[in-house]
Amino acid sequence: MAEETRILGKVRYDGNDRPLELDQNNALLVSQSLPLGTEMTRRGNAFSVIQTTATAGVVVRPSTTAAITIWNGEAVGSNICYIVDRIFSHCLVAGGEQGYGSLWACVHPAGMTKPTADITAAAVNLVGLYGKTYEGAAIVDVGATVVDNGWFPWGYAALPPTALPGSAICVDVAGRLIIPPSAALSLNVVTSVNDETYCSGATWYEEVLKLG
Repeated sequence: MAEETRILGKVRYDGNDRPLELDQNNALLVSQSLPLGTEMTRRGNAFSVIQTTATAGVVVRPSTTAAITIWNGEAVGSNICYIVDRIFSHCLVAGGEQGYGSLWACVHPAGMTKPTADITAAAVNLVGLYGKTYEGAAIVDVGATVVDNGWFPWGYAALPPTALPGSAICVDVAGRLIIPPSAALSLNVVTSVNDETYCSGATWYEEVLKLG
């Protein structure tokens, strides 16, 4: 008589074992019991940064100048990657007429030279999503000269027809951009109106991740 094999899962909070179940197609039944990002935030691995000084949007496709660059300074071979959750930008000064701004991103491959650390006040500008002070290896540069490794648009927003701030571009990347050690992410805003300035930034998770 064949022996029966049972696979159990352990409940985190009470330590009890529970049987796993399959559907009629032998697929494991799972559920998203908590909101997306909860586990990484709970573990203290979620961080955000945003420019503290706005930079001008560009009226052409971005090339070798970035508004903000986030460089992964972890040791090569550590496999500690920055998994990008969100990118965003806030229009601080509008041009006084109706227009549009689009947020563009460029991933620079591993081996990029370490940029200048322009944003250093970690407790204020580079923090965990629940207030944890940043102690990682990210280097953040504003207005860096970068290699054009390919820029792509991710989202846009309408701009107010006044000179006041207001519009924000927020994009859920959901891990589709991954920054391995010595690689970087650059952001810039393309605007249809001159004389507009933006503060851009990103949220990411730091996790050991083997690529390829």
